[in-house]
Amino acid sequence: MNSYPKLNFPPIKLRARESRGRTTVFDRVRSLYVVLTPEEWVRRHVVEFLVGRCGAPLRSIVEEYPVNVNAAAQRADVVVVDGAARPVALVECKAPDVRITPEVFEQATRYNAVLGARYVILTNGLTHFCFEHAADGGYLPMNAFPDLSLRQDEGSSL
Repeated sequence: MNSYPKLNFPPIKLRARESRGRTTVFDRVRSLYVVLTPEEWVRRHVVEFLVGRCGAPLRSIVEEYPVNVNAAAQRADVVVVDGAARPVALVECKAPDVRITPEVFEQATRYNAVLGARYVILTNGLTHFCFEHAADGGYLPMNAFPDLSLRQDEGSSL
């Protein structure tokens, strides 16, 4: 794991092991070991950040969330759902060496056209972009990650 870059997220602790010559890490969302790739390195950090800093309950996070876009099966990297299983935040993760471009934004917003999440987050672990889906269908840039904690006054919604 030493070959992976330091990301612009707080450090995390990973449970790692070697399996068939590859490093695998424990994914506590899916409760299984997954191969550690550069994109997975970012995803593990994002999930821990969403839980530890944004207040998302671990049980509200879904990885590899299925999305049908124009009858084609796709998967959103990370989706945070509310108590009624409605998507609240969609996170598109890229490897640290992949730039966050307009094409990445378009990919995420295509997914979100199906999911209808309030927030869209793009990250390669080094650069992060957060957007709020506006009532007019556009996306407004945010200055920080959204608060994803369950609010007592909103019942089961995030």
